[in-house]
Amino acid sequence: MEIRVELTKNPKAKPDPENLGFGNIFSDHMFIMDYTDGKGWHNPRIVPYGPIAYEPSIMVFHYGQSIFEGLKAYRISDEQVVLFRPDENMKRLNKSCDRMCIPRVDEEFAIEAMKKLISIDKDWVPNAPGTSLYIRPFIIATDPYLGVRPSNTYHFIIITGPVGAYYKEGLNPVKIYVESNYVRAVAGGLGEAKASANYAASLKAQEVAKKKGYTQVLWLDGIEKKYVEEVGTMNVFFVIGDEIVTPELNGSILPGITRKSCIELLKHWGLNVAERRLSIQEIYEAHDKGLLKEAFGTGTAAVISPIGELCWNDRKITLSNGHIGELSQKLYDELTGIQYCTKPDPFNWVTKV
Repeated sequence: MEIRVELTKNPKAKPDPENLGFGNIFSDHMFIMDYTDGKGWHNPRIVPYGPIAYEPSIMVFHYGQSIFEGLKAYRISDEQVVLFRPDENMKRLNKSCDRMCIPRVDEEFAIEAMKKLISIDKDWVPNAPGTSLYIRPFIIATDPYLGVRPSNTYHFIIITGPVGAYYKEGLNPVKIYVESNYVRAVAGGLGEAKASANYAASLKAQEVAKKKGYTQVLWLDGIEKKYVEEVGTMNVFFVIGDEIVTPELNGSILPGITRKSCIELLKHWGLNVAERRLSIQEIYEAHDKGLLKEAFGTGTAAVISPIGELCWNDRKITLSNGHIGELSQKLYDELTGIQYCTKPDPFNWVTKV
């Protein structure tokens, strides 16, 4: 399919790359493609970023049939911009489509559309250290119909925007509250899909944690409320003795791209990595025995986020003396080095735009 392009007549002023937040500034253009039952995906176009008119009865507003992805573009020189593992994001997008009864997209075409959009808005890719262009592909149900069924029409949209650090703490350790009351997902539900509803389900616990002074929530399993699953916006790793443990993918945990990359890097370095069930009790016992060396979250937005404090049932423990751990720092340096092309890429993870 040919992508029609309509350039903006009113380009926006670029923000100061030294003072970027996250998720509040958007580039000049967006990609949109339509789906109609019986016709398939069609009418791909890049148009000026701006409001879209919908009827108030469209199904996404009422039944939450919506999925999304998140990835980044990195400026490595004045003329060159790269992406990090976009193929993995598009594979996961289609897995989310399957779970949410949304028609699959052509993964290669989606990546090409993304590259074309970034090329048009190339000047929006910031050049300050640690900054990037955040890319948000998403699909919403657009049938104007009140009734519980899969929609017959959809929009696939990609928006972008320049970003700095996701957490205000940057690479400094964050405080995490272990949630023992609310449940986000269970196996067989939506946890392994990047569905908008997963994030809506997490808001209440996040609000409670924030009031207590914590940056994020660590979710336990929804059945026994015993086993560690993931942090609200990240997968999670714990270094216990000589073992690096991350919860196994069990149907309620999002299969993160950064998680996968970290596992592959750790194994490449010859380290002992385990994907297994991990109880919060085991973590606290490891801390009491002096075996819990460090913990960190992984995700596209923050890359690596070291954990400096956990609070579970009002018991607080400090990790790595409140500083970033050695392994957390090494992973961050290696991943960002590959992403910004300042270090070798032995896995061919980087794609030129």
